[in-house]
Amino acid sequence: MPLDHETPFYRTHEKSKDDTFTVKLNPQERIEFNEWKTALHQKKDSTAIKQLARLGAKVLLDPKNIEIQKILLNNYRKNKRLGIVEFEEK
Repeated sequence: MPLDHETPFYRTHEKSKDDTFTVKLNPQERIEFNEWKTALHQKKDSTAIKQLARLGAKVLLDPKNIEIQKILLNNYRKNKRLGIVEFEEK
């Protein structure tokens, strides 16, 4: 039974609705990314990126965490205005 297509040479991949993008990682970023994949127990890069994005969004966009971010950013803004030297991260 022949398949009916709009044209005789029909390319199914051209009608795909998937969106893709390229991520370039330097060697240090790749090491960190592999550690994150291990923490997620995920071997596939694309799935790990999607899961990390969802986790990051849940943390950053949670109403409780938005209040914390406002406090921290307000401190940064005040320190910059007052000329206070930035603290070093430990």
